[in-house]
Amino acid sequence: MTKSTTIIAFDQHAATTVAAILLPGHRTPALHSLTSESPTILRFVERVRRQGPVQCCYEAGPCGFELQRAFAAQQIPCDVIAPSLIPRRPGDRIKTDRRDAGQLAVLYRAGALTAIHIPTDQEEAARDLLRCREDIRADLLRARHRLSKFLLRHGRRFTATKRAWTKRHAAWLQAQRWPLAALEQTHRAYLRAVDEALGRLQAVDAELRDLLSIEPLRARVERLRCFRGIDDLTALTIAAELGDARRFPSAPRVMAFTGLVPSEHSSGTKQARGAITKTGNAHLRRVLVESAWQYRHHPFLGRALRLRQRGAPTAVIDQAWHAQQRLHRRYRRLAARGKPKQHIVTAIARELSGFLWAALTQ
Repeated sequence: MTKSTTIIAFDQHAATTVAAILLPGHRTPALHSLTSESPTILRFVERVRRQGPVQCCYEAGPCGFELQRAFAAQQIPCDVIAPSLIPRRPGDRIKTDRRDAGQLAVLYRAGALTAIHIPTDQEEAARDLLRCREDIRADLLRARHRLSKFLLRHGRRFTATKRAWTKRHAAWLQAQRWPLAALEQTHRAYLRAVDEALGRLQAVDAELRDLLSIEPLRARVERLRCFRGIDDLTALTIAAELGDARRFPSAPRVMAFTGLVPSEHSSGTKQARGAITKTGNAHLRRVLVESAWQYRHHPFLGRALRLRQRGAPTAVIDQAWHAQQRLHRRYRRLAARGKPKQHIVTAIARELSGFLWAALTQ
């Protein structure tokens, strides 16, 4: 960024947007109120750009990346800023849109802001569908809880098998009859909600299978599926949420991005490390922890894993086997020291993210 570049920072909301223009050599930005339509903002920036080069930025938020992509189509440089990494004064208790836009422009010129990665259209579409699946799974869980608790209130318990929500359990649910019409209607409504959520989940799963063969996700999924505990949907989630792994210069940067590194508050001779930071992508962190549970078992190449590795690069297959051995040894060492299982699996997930970064960047 040159000294003659004009900084334009936006505080964007659903209906209104505040633009802060920081001219070269000025310390105080000029503020303008706009509507949030992309054509209106583009015309505003074009008027400013006639006087010299501009650099735009705005916070990542619910409005997504539409504004950044509109700027990119017009070859206007624009960065999307990570909100959690914006410096905040501890004593600053006044927050308005105008103050936020002005502060964003000043901090951006000072180089104190961190820009986030902009996903491609295909990556964002896959990511939205994966997150839609998570929402449907949450709806299904709530619907099942409502139905099971309704039955429990009326003394209806399924004891044929230890597991619920199987075919036998479904047949038992359908066979339930009630003495009052209101109870019968309640049961049917709860049961219909479970069936509808299950049908929606199966439909989304089928649509996600079609994304496995679309670039650039196909090549990433092919490598990720070589690792134990990572099948189609998990690999697709990692590929879509992580994006291009080559944008990370090292494995520790990926670990920090997932929020799996321990927090630290050290001063002087005192060193204090606490729980993981939980910054970055929560969806990516969740699937990594779920996969890490598989490494508590002894290293083994089963038939399903061999089928997933068929056609993958030999170097990635060797790396996946090395990951099994190393991560299982680490699990056993930490377990022998008496560490809680949840803490051990979190540490395994952190190292697993490093192996995945290496496989994706080879």
